[in-house]
Amino acid sequence: MSKYIVLAALFVGLGVFKIGVMEGAVEHYAYDANYPYAYESALVNQSPVASESWSIKVRVTAYSSRIEETDDTPNITASGTNVRPGVVAANWLPFGTKVKIPELFGEKVFLVEDRMHKRNGDKLDIWFPSTEEALRFGTQLARIEIL
Repeated sequence: MSKYIVLAALFVGLGVFKIGVMEGAVEHYAYDANYPYAYESALVNQSPVASESWSIKVRVTAYSSRIEETDDTPNITASGTNVRPGVVAANWLPFGTKVKIPELFGEKVFLVEDRMHKRNGDKLDIWFPSTEEALRFGTQLARIEIL
């Protein structure tokens, strides 16, 4: 526990939490608007609530509910909800974060409720109902808006 307190104090001292009003601690990863990638050593308890939106260009991938692409509970997200259209996985954003991908999906809002393998820490993975749809989507580079 003291390790987490020291890490949290270090990140606060270094100014990691800069993107608006933060309430609570960071759930899995700390991030800031200028460097929105996972700081994997900042494991603490709850999700932050940011009051500002921002955007970044990321690699957007697709997945479906196959055990080969997930774990042994392919229809349950890492946050405990059922997979459904509009669910995305992102290791570098807290659960509950809303995102848009305007150049690919217009004004559709997606919700971060799932995670990926840690090697995919800087991607956004969109859930599709079928493997065929996920393969058709493929991998694309796109600007996303974090709401």
